[in-house]
Amino acid sequence: MDRSILRSRPRPAAALLAAVITTTAFCAADAVARSYPFGPRTRAVNDLGNQYVPFHAHLWDLLHGRADGGLLVNWQSGYGSSFLPDLGTYLSSPFALLVALFPRDEIDLAVYAVTVLKTACAGAAMAWLLLRLRPGRWWAAGVLGAAYALCGWSLADASYNPMWLDGLIALPLLCLVGEWTLAGRHRLLGVLVVALAWIANFYTAYMATLGAGLVLLLRLWLTGLPRRRALAAAVRAAVTVALGVGLAAPLVTVIYFGTQHAYPGRVTHFAPVGTDDLLARLLPATYGFGSPALYVGTTALLLALALPFHRAAPRRVRAGWSVLVVAVTLSMQWTPTHLAWHAFATPNGSPYRQAFVLCALLVIAAWHCLSYGPPGPRALGPAAGLLVLIAAVASRSALVRSVAWPVLLLAAAGALAGLALLARAGRPQAPPGRRRTVLASLAAVLLVTAQLGETTATSAVATRLRLDHLDDYAPWGTRQQRQADAIARVDGWPAYRTDPGREQTVGNDPLMVGGQGAQYYSSLTADVLSRTLTALGDGWTSRGRNLQSLDNAVTDAIFSVGARVHSPPDPHQRWNPQDHSPPTVSRQDVPPLVTVRPTRADAHTTVSAFGPSPYRNQELLLGTRVYTVPRLTTGPVTGRPPQPGDDGTALRIDAPARRATGPKPSLTARCAPGSQVYLWAPHYSGTARLTGTPAPGPTGRFTADPAKRAAMQPLGTVPASGAVRIDLTPSRAGTVPDGAVGCLDIARLHAAVQRLKATGATEVSVTGGTVRAQLPAGSTGTAVLAAPRIAGWRCAAGDGPAAPAGQYYGLIAVPLDGSATSITCTFHPPGLRLGAAAGGASLLILALLGAVGAVRGRRGAHRPEPHPSTTHPRERTPSAL
Repeated sequence: MDRSILRSRPRPAAALLAAVITTTAFCAADAVARSYPFGPRTRAVNDLGNQYVPFHAHLWDLLHGRADGGLLVNWQSGYGSSFLPDLGTYLSSPFALLVALFPRDEIDLAVYAVTVLKTACAGAAMAWLLLRLRPGRWWAAGVLGAAYALCGWSLADASYNPMWLDGLIALPLLCLVGEWTLAGRHRLLGVLVVALAWIANFYTAYMATLGAGLVLLLRLWLTGLPRRRALAAAVRAAVTVALGVGLAAPLVTVIYFGTQHAYPGRVTHFAPVGTDDLLARLLPATYGFGSPALYVGTTALLLALALPFHRAAPRRVRAGWSVLVVAVTLSMQWTPTHLAWHAFATPNGSPYRQAFVLCALLVIAAWHCLSYGPPGPRALGPAAGLLVLIAAVASRSALVRSVAWPVLLLAAAGALAGLALLARAGRPQAPPGRRRTVLASLAAVLLVTAQLGETTATSAVATRLRLDHLDDYAPWGTRQQRQADAIARVDGWPAYRTDPGREQTVGNDPLMVGGQGAQYYSSLTADVLSRTLTALGDGWTSRGRNLQSLDNAVTDAIFSVGARVHSPPDPHQRWNPQDHSPPTVSRQDVPPLVTVRPTRADAHTTVSAFGPSPYRNQELLLGTRVYTVPRLTTGPVTGRPPQPGDDGTALRIDAPARRATGPKPSLTARCAPGSQVYLWAPHYSGTARLTGTPAPGPTGRFTADPAKRAAMQPLGTVPASGAVRIDLTPSRAGTVPDGAVGCLDIARLHAAVQRLKATGATEVSVTGGTVRAQLPAGSTGTAVLAAPRIAGWRCAAGDGPAAPAGQYYGLIAVPLDGSATSITCTFHPPGLRLGAAAGGASLLILALLGAVGAVRGRRGAHRPEPHPSTTHPRERTPSAL
């Protein structure tokens, strides 16, 4: 590229270089770690595999017209869930739309490409910001921009939470908005940038807005503007943010009200990490899930440490940026400010999600050090001493592994050598002409190489260690394709539902492979859904927000599940790696989605009306007694009989069996021959098998701990003798409740289904967020829609007025008086009208301000004023670069 072009357009050149370095290091690290798509190791860990990839797959289906539902209702998950809050939480980034360009069976690659692109854009945005804050060498801005994009927070946390990367992009863009408000320019563009940041991911945009606000306050102090002009700039910035957030309100308010109706999950309390762990995360090749990932590269860290000692920079600049870095660091460790960073709610999981703000401040401080001329020995010496001190304190942390030291030494050597060469090239007595260019070029090569090398190592270490600490899931492959094909062959929505099956591949199987099931995993899983399915015997993980499929004939009848996929256990989860048999599909006769129940005194009841037994709760929803719940006799070997105070515990298992042979804990009972046996043991971990039958039944696998609850499972058919014996093989301590076994009378269930079909809807249509059902003439009682009664549903019987839907044990209910032959239920997410009103008001105010500005511009067209400088006289030192 022509050097004159680089001098005339340094910001685009710096942004491009930052993007290239970022992309190269990111992909090289995955190649070194042999991670997808450059190796056999999956990168779909934790929520990336369980939530984000499936939601992007659902977005792909929406964009291609293949999804069940629309923007308002997702009919594939949780028997019908509100989708707009999930869209705003996981999919509202403009980058997410790019998944539509990839094949459906390459959805993992699509999400990876979006992740790389977002990270590269964050580096480009930071490089652009740095040159807007201070002039300097374009390539140095590119290197530091990449250092920000590849900071520890990005590599260790956000790389598998791709929606957080929108906050990484938003922070430098919001700082640019602050610069525009200082200069009184780009007011409309500033509002649009704020709105886009909050739409893309409101969670990290909130933190980025706080960080950009701190940067703006410091800039106001550094510029030395008169108090009145500084106050006017601050007001402009506040108005810009308010209008931008207002434009994003239709999505933000829906998410807010979605969280209000969500299952509460886990309540956590913040505990700051020790100083050694805090400092350890500044170093390369360190990893820890619960500590702040503050790595920004050794070059950037050395420059930030050198800033207080770099006398070429004005004293106010040195003091201001150094104090801000220290203050934000301390704010991460103090509970009140920690809560302020996280919208006053300690997050589940990593408690340092605002760490990217501190990473940005370190990079900006480093740029201010470098932009006033490369620091010499008087500044780099103390900085190197501080780096040694940090390393010495960090060496006491278990987060520093042996690989970190050679990476740190090589990176420090490269950084110090590169900065020394750059300082020599910038001296007045430096060799002129070509030799000075050679020195600067060699310095650039050293700094870029050091950045690439240590960042590649840091990212590779994080990628490998995540697999050891977090659950992981296989990318799309033969198993998922077989599931999708099996579902496509029998899918009959909305006549009946098709459940992807109990043996799940990820927590959101319906979004990945199709169908309409109970499975659903989101931060916004509705409280009423979780409590209803739990009362019916369902299991969950993530403390109630990751609901599982419930393989039960009664609940299949209640929720109109007419087809169910049965797959072998996922070989990737190592239950049975050799079982690659194809899935099978079972069909059952079920009522329609809308049924009519007779009026009873307790017909319109909430979930709180359920009792402790899931078998009796299922009967309440079905309307017929179909279970026998026999008295149990226990045969404990590794457990003990129930003791006084155990409150309904039939068997307490103190420890797993130590030997594979010999007697095992068992449950015995008597039931009618031919009935179907179910076991409900929500706090038991291990396997269960019905013995003494002519044909072996399925082996039930149960997993429970404080964050998981095991689902009810079928075990087979009662033999002709009527004797039921269930052998247990526990994997950890647990309990089996009294009333754990239920024997289902299949004939009674069939009769109940026929009655519900005879009185139920004759026709059901589902269009997006609207359900219409035709009913037999003269229907009285309660029409029940087999979907959870989440907030936002309104229903009307016949031509009557719409009213908030009633509730029938957690499901949508509409009272009937015999005159209506149809019902219509429509869903509107809570908060959408309020958000639309706020967005409309913001748009109106923005239009009025634009009109006033245009009028003033015409009046002042012949009286131009000189552009006010936003640079303090003490900042006007010519750049040595």
